[in-house]
Amino acid sequence: MLSPRAPLLPHSPRGTPATPHRVRRGAEIGHRYDRGMTAPHATAATTPAAAGSSARQISVLLYSDDRTTRDAVRVAVGRRPARDVEVASWRECATAAAVIEAVESGSFDVLILDGEAAPVGGLGLCRQLKSEIFNCPPILVLTGRPQDGWLATWSLADLAVPHPLDPIALSAALAELARRGRTTTA
Repeated sequence: MLSPRAPLLPHSPRGTPATPHRVRRGAEIGHRYDRGMTAPHATAATTPAAAGSSARQISVLLYSDDRTTRDAVRVAVGRRPARDVEVASWRECATAAAVIEAVESGSFDVLILDGEAAPVGGLGLCRQLKSEIFNCPPILVLTGRPQDGWLATWSLADLAVPHPLDPIALSAALAELARRGRTTTA
């Protein structure tokens, strides 16, 4: 019996599994199994530019003193956390001073702050940024445990994701903040 993850490929006349062959069609490359599609569907499915045209590209600042936490966040979020959101650039900071300088000088769509960072935690830094930076970008904080949601509320964070990091929850939270964009206060 085939496993549910095994791709179903047509068999060759001799009974050996067929391998997908790439066929060049003009400027696009597709599998030979795309032949059954109509031209508009094949173009939309196989052309990367058409798929990415409606995606909102964002820049993300990521703060944590722990390199493994920064790597885990980048891997969990990936390049495209949602169908309509694409991470165009990452800026990693390991100190609170670097975060403040980057936010004051740069333009970021979303900030991700590690609440467990030391010596300056992401929760205190979040409250400082929300209080001192005019038109501060949305902030996602990583809390130490699910029960620390009240700390995220105190810090004025827009959303919080607890450790251990769940890639689906982290991607969904980042995509939601990217869709919201900056909130302007008069």
